[in-house]
Amino acid sequence: MTPWPASRCLLRPPVNLLLGSRLEDREPMLCPLLRPLIIALILAGVLAGPVARAESPTPSGDLSYLPELIETARGAKLWDDRYWHILLHYHRGLFGTVRSEQDDPRFFRSPVGKTNPQAELEATLASFFSEELVGRSKQPARCAFVARYEWLRAQLKFDESRMPPRQCERFDRWLAEMNAQSVSLIFPSAFMNNPSSMFGHTLLRVDQHGQTEQTRILAYTINYAADVAENEGPLYPIKGIYGFYKGYFSTIPYYLKVKEYRDLENRDIWEYRLNFTEHQVRRMLTHAWELGNASFDYYFFKENCSYHILSLLEVADPSLRLQDKFVLWTVPADTLRLLSRQDGTVTDITYRPSRSTQIRQRRAALTPEERALLGRLVSDATVTQSKEFAALAPERQALVLDIASDILLYRSNKDADREAAYRDRNVAILGVRSKLKALAPLIPIVPIAESPEQGHGTHRAAASFGWRNDELFEEVQLRAAYHDLLDPDTGYLKDAQIELLAASIRHYERQDQYRLERVNLVNIISLSPMDSVFHSPSWKLRSGLESQRNRRSDDRCRYCSTGVLNGGVGGAVQAPLLRHAVGFAFAEVESNVGAGLSHYHRIGAGGTVGALADLTDRWKVLASMTYLRFPIGDQSEDWRVSFGQRYTLMQNLALRMDFNHRLNDNEALLTILAYF
Repeated sequence: MTPWPASRCLLRPPVNLLLGSRLEDREPMLCPLLRPLIIALILAGVLAGPVARAESPTPSGDLSYLPELIETARGAKLWDDRYWHILLHYHRGLFGTVRSEQDDPRFFRSPVGKTNPQAELEATLASFFSEELVGRSKQPARCAFVARYEWLRAQLKFDESRMPPRQCERFDRWLAEMNAQSVSLIFPSAFMNNPSSMFGHTLLRVDQHGQTEQTRILAYTINYAADVAENEGPLYPIKGIYGFYKGYFSTIPYYLKVKEYRDLENRDIWEYRLNFTEHQVRRMLTHAWELGNASFDYYFFKENCSYHILSLLEVADPSLRLQDKFVLWTVPADTLRLLSRQDGTVTDITYRPSRSTQIRQRRAALTPEERALLGRLVSDATVTQSKEFAALAPERQALVLDIASDILLYRSNKDADREAAYRDRNVAILGVRSKLKALAPLIPIVPIAESPEQGHGTHRAAASFGWRNDELFEEVQLRAAYHDLLDPDTGYLKDAQIELLAASIRHYERQDQYRLERVNLVNIISLSPMDSVFHSPSWKLRSGLESQRNRRSDDRCRYCSTGVLNGGVGGAVQAPLLRHAVGFAFAEVESNVGAGLSHYHRIGAGGTVGALADLTDRWKVLASMTYLRFPIGDQSEDWRVSFGQRYTLMQNLALRMDFNHRLNDNEALLTILAYF
């Protein structure tokens, strides 16, 4: 049945429903007046046909054919085939056991299908002869698990005349609506204000026949995400780390994801066109359809968005073997680097700047007088009637008006309380803009960072030689993830630091002593430069262990292991100096616990000021000074001064020098860092 002309309104919401999208993904599409009526009709069961109801049961075919198929499958040991394992998400454990990462029992046809590939294959064959409606989508097995059916049909060379006849109209209509020609991997950059998006995100865009770069935004995406209830608060990262959320696949129009990432969260987007044939893309889509019946336990660090998107790419091209490369954790940027190393897999890379990036770069093209007019115009639309505005050339007026409109859209997305005021002001500005016949000058928007696959590896090992007070030491360091302020910025979000699971072991020469010098469970710093348009605060959080000089009179330890919990909020400004320079200040609180403290603990507050600067494209420096006063526990104060610099030797190799001063405690070290 050919979709009627309003298919953009009518058919796209059912696409989401079929694949189990979350409620917040089902936003109004392109027909806000028709949509409520259509939804009501769907819920009432009035809309016909196959979109709203499951396929009707049909005869069971030649049941004597089933034992023949099972016997042939046993002879070929099809359950050991890699492709069967990909479709069922099986992975082998340390002792050779097989277990599926899929966690919805309705995805399996056998009660033991999660751990028994043979039983699942034979039960799947049997289900093709059954009239039972299966899975969350309540369809016959042949229609619910299309990828399995098509693969088994090819392997066993089904005699279709002996198979039950079946029309999978819902799948056929969904596949036709996709109209797929190729697929792109989409990478929205890191979003520091959301724990699950701090490392970036990946999803797939299904590029349709006949699309251009201008119309590609209307394509569908295939997205995997955790189903998170509202107002989870501090439980959100904790439950995400330990797998308490369910993750689901969904299809969502790309323009909605662009709005979410680029306009609301101000994240630059990178698009990687993949070199898959139409046959491979179709094979991937049949499995995406099956995953509408699946759910996975969602883990932020391992089984996350990128990890399960890789499984779809393996369905398209089993030779890729992508998931095997991620054993303990999966970082989205690492998946991009892995794909880029597969010869011919990535054919083209496109950059889609965020609204904030566009505003910053277009505003930088204005003269000082035009920037002053822009600031007034954003606050008062009647500035368009001033002599100063009228004195501008028409094309410069158009540019100032366009930037003002972008700023007001940006602010309306950030400030719901004043959204109406910003919208009214923007309408007035657009009214003036519509009367101008001139085109604004084209301002090229360049990426603020290189594409992510060009960045250093997310793991880091280091070796240091240094001096502390009156003795020499050697040190080795290992960091699981991800990036700190002095690491090379290529491919990473500027002025942001996320360190997880970092530790260092030091050997002191004089005492011939080895000790655990430092552990960072988490060490995050987000510097967000403020100006007249952008007002996001900067913030920091650190939890771990460090070696501090003994403050007690006893000699139980010269350097005592001390637990540290530190957090702060503040602001940053970008200075028009050097290549890139940011000054920052934080108000912060800190608590310490350790044997080197009176009462074994102290709690206090204070602040930090500092600067971060790129001297050249390879040379970067960071300096800071901190004062903390501790009125609780070990009543004391602490002055800290640090200076560090890094010189990049190559993509995954850098040299670093640091000096740190604390009360009666000074150290300097030279470090060679290797990223992998």
